[in-house]
Amino acid sequence: MSTDLAPGANLAALRKERGWSQVKLAKQANISVSLLSKIEVGDRTLTPAVAAAVGKPMGLSMAEVLGKTEVGREGKRPLADLRAALRDYDLPDRVTVKEQKLSAEMGTADAYRKKADVSKLLMVLPKLLRDATTNAYTVNTAESWMVLADVCSTVYWLAARHRWMDMAELAVTRQRWAVEQQPNPLGMAVAARDRAGTYLNFGDIERGLTLVDRAIADAQQRLGSTERDIAVCILNLRGMTLAGRLKDKKEAKREAERHIRSALATSQDMSRELDVHGLTVGPRNTFTHRLATYVDLGRPREALALADDLSVALAGMPPTRVAPTYINAARAQLDIGDRDAALESLSIAWEVAPQFARIHPMGREVFRVVSSLHRRSNPELLRLSKLSGIKV
Repeated sequence: MSTDLAPGANLAALRKERGWSQVKLAKQANISVSLLSKIEVGDRTLTPAVAAAVGKPMGLSMAEVLGKTEVGREGKRPLADLRAALRDYDLPDRVTVKEQKLSAEMGTADAYRKKADVSKLLMVLPKLLRDATTNAYTVNTAESWMVLADVCSTVYWLAARHRWMDMAELAVTRQRWAVEQQPNPLGMAVAARDRAGTYLNFGDIERGLTLVDRAIADAQQRLGSTERDIAVCILNLRGMTLAGRLKDKKEAKREAERHIRSALATSQDMSRELDVHGLTVGPRNTFTHRLATYVDLGRPREALALADDLSVALAGMPPTRVAPTYINAARAQLDIGDRDAALESLSIAWEVAPQFARIHPMGREVFRVVSSLHRRSNPELLRLSKLSGIKV
């Protein structure tokens, strides 16, 4: 279901669409009726864990409960072209692709991704995917297949941000296939990290964690020291995010801390953030994931205590990491009752990456709750209302 509704409001629409009462859904999801009611009216945020819980009895994934994001009219043709390019994974074009041109195209797409300019990224991806496919078949080296895998990873990133989970699943399947064409253990780790992300978005946390642990063991066995640390770090970042959403909170805390310790151990010797196949790896990115995980674990004060000044802690990070961190900070601030701080954090997220914040489910959800709980409108609420499309 594509929607412009914030997640909590979308949940209410999905429930009513099925003719279910709040009592019926709450019972089958094993949550309280009070919590469900508060989520639907905008007094509490719909967290990813609860979205997964309420989605299961309705036959919906977590991503579907949060709501797919529709593209504008100008994006419909590129989106159709991108789906076609994914289907044609074994049908390279006959015209040779110059590697210098392909490299420039990759640079352009990478810049759009880092800036979180999702509309421009969608425009360039269909041709880039076809060119990378043709080049990989023509050159047939580990490097050329890894370029194709990186493009598929970017397609996954774009699809997952919009909750287009059919495309996200297909993209990670193509990514895995590409890295298997030539031996590439680091590429396999990146592909496993992205595949685990699809399990995260479907709310299948246990299987996602199994994938992560298996990939970590494989990376430790097959990679040398530097690449091993990189692979283990990025996989543990995915692992801590997954663990934070386990139903059993004791197990969630235990598993999350295990992945946090491992990520800290592998990132602490990195003097700076590394850009590895489109991913940011290093101590600052580990910090952003740790903050998000504490919020998911229901430990908002610990999350906020990780940094006295977020702007300093996030210095040098791309908008794709800065914006969601401020959104997670807003979640934590809302959880401790600081609505003004939550609104300020949301404002920063929208300023840093407006397109990203517009489609981010928790950005939209936290704003919905903040605006619902505020006793009066103010200029900033009205500004964000216009940007988000959510009425105050």
